[in-house]
Amino acid sequence: MSNFISELASELNLRKQDHLYRQRLVVDESTAAKLKINGKSYVNFCSNDYLGLASDAKLKLALQQATEKYGVGSGASQLVCGYSQSHQQLELELADFLQRPRAVVFSSGFLANLGVISSLLNKNDSAYLDRLNHASIIDGVKFSGAKFERYAHKNVEDLERRLKKPNSGKNLVISDGVFSMDGDIAPMSQLTQLTKQHDALLMIDDAHGVGVLGKNARGCIELANTETQKVDILVGTFGKAFGTCGAFVSGKEEIIETIIQKSRTLIYTTALPAAITETTRASLKLIRTESWRRDKLNSNIEYFKRQSERNGINLSGSSTAIQPIIVGSSEASLALSEALKHAGLLVIAIRPPTVAKNSARLRITLSAAHDQNQIDLLVSTLSAQLKSLGLATKHD
Repeated sequence: MSNFISELASELNLRKQDHLYRQRLVVDESTAAKLKINGKSYVNFCSNDYLGLASDAKLKLALQQATEKYGVGSGASQLVCGYSQSHQQLELELADFLQRPRAVVFSSGFLANLGVISSLLNKNDSAYLDRLNHASIIDGVKFSGAKFERYAHKNVEDLERRLKKPNSGKNLVISDGVFSMDGDIAPMSQLTQLTKQHDALLMIDDAHGVGVLGKNARGCIELANTETQKVDILVGTFGKAFGTCGAFVSGKEEIIETIIQKSRTLIYTTALPAAITETTRASLKLIRTESWRRDKLNSNIEYFKRQSERNGINLSGSSTAIQPIIVGSSEASLALSEALKHAGLLVIAIRPPTVAKNSARLRITLSAAHDQNQIDLLVSTLSAQLKSLGLATKHD
């Protein structure tokens, strides 16, 4: 056992030397665009609370009222007695909102991806993954035992070459909708066309798109003007645009019922508290009726990009709320993050293995809750620190 502990200690020390050691921040309190850590306030530019709903007064009231009715926990898994009328209504309302046949709620996005993939695939089947897919998708395929290949990022030609290979089992193509570390969007129309040509199912994890993108906030599918039924499986989360927690999977009756019958991450997990699903129902109503939140978010994204251009900051070309500043080394990304923190700005450094080696970055996320003064402070501080640390900008 002592050797075991020694090996762990060595691994931890190596992480520190390589600037890959991670530490959790202890948040004292938070609002839509600010939080407090160790008594100091920061403007938060690393939250996924895109619409500022996580601290909205209407959702706080909905949670309080739902807690009075349902209590604070669900008490059991969905297939025992943890599935309430609130869960059922949320699933029905999600299906209606997304214009899809059915939906099923999960306790987290990670569990949703593990559950749906392992329910539908086995060792005789094949999965084809975009190389930049979220870790939960990769783990879900490994959990299923299916064979898998990773095609070059957003490269439909590479995907087609792989799909042309003989395969006796089922084929499932899986892609993020909005890629969480780069903020770019999957080529939805091409993916739907290609999967139909090769008799494969298409699964899209639109965690960062549903609630934000598209005329009616239905996500990447709507943004691309793609018929929703051409995407066989749609996964989304509530911990981002919805401002609550949990996730959902939507699709045809046969797919959803198979997931309910077979998904180990649904069957053997305590259900989301009904107080949370009821609050998510309230959030969904706001998403459907208060389009000003998306308008404000889009305005903030455009303002940030415009100000960054004026200040010589290299951006990736993302059109979404996720705006990465790629600096390369883990050490440099940590230094830049710390410099911003000293200025009262919280932007966490993202390092390998979350991103590829030598592509460490600051992952800036914008919210409808930010104002232009906060964005100006971010851009001016970022520009000055990039130059101070010897990191490239357009004006260098």
